[in-house]
Amino acid sequence: MLILGIAGGSGSGKTTVVKKMTERLPKSSVAIISQDSYYYDSSHMSPEDRAKINVDHPSSIEFDLLIKHLDMLRKNETIQMPIYSYITRLRAQETLPVNPQKVIIVEGILILTNEELRNRLDIKVFVDADADDRLTRIIWRDIEERGRSVKDVLNHYESYVKPMHLQFIEPTKHYADIIIPQGGENEIGIDILSSRVRMNLEK
Repeated sequence: MLILGIAGGSGSGKTTVVKKMTERLPKSSVAIISQDSYYYDSSHMSPEDRAKINVDHPSSIEFDLLIKHLDMLRKNETIQMPIYSYITRLRAQETLPVNPQKVIIVEGILILTNEELRNRLDIKVFVDADADDRLTRIIWRDIEERGRSVKDVLNHYESYVKPMHLQFIEPTKHYADIIIPQGGENEIGIDILSSRVRMNLEK
C-alpha cells in the first residue's frame, strides 16, 4: 500500500490534482481520504458558536481519528469515514465506508501540519498556486457550494484563510517531497507524480 498526502492552500487546485491523478491510475486501485471529513463534530455547540469555528486552524481537525483510520487501512481493514457539512458545520449521522486499496490519497490543507500524520505518508505533495488565483477559486467555490456572498467570502478570507495560510500552511511546503506549481493546470507535474505512483504499483 502507498499512502500519498496532497496538501496546499485553500483554492490551490488540490481537488483537481487528485481527480486527474485518479484518472491516470488503474481503476479500483485508489481510495481518497479527505481531511475535511475529520473536522471535529460540533453538534454540542450553538449555530452562532459553530459559525465562529476557525476551520483553517490545525486544532479544528480530529487528527487522532484520521491517523487511526490510516493505520486501519494499512492493516487491510475497512474504515467508516465521517461526513462533514461546511454549510451546517456538523458531521452527519451516517458515515462513508472506505475499503483498503493499493493507493490511499489523503487530501487537505492542513495534513502536513501534523508530524504523526506526516510520518505515515509515503509521498508528500504540496500543490502551490498564486495567492490571487487561489482567492478567485475560493470566491467561486464558496458562492456556488457554500451559499456565501462575495462580501462574506472576502471577510472570511482576510480574517481566517489568509493569516492561517501564512502561519500554518505555507511553512509546510518544506516537508513536501514534490511541489506542483499552478495546481491542477500543471499537467506535466501531475503526469510525473502519476508515473511515480504507477511505478510503485508495478513493483
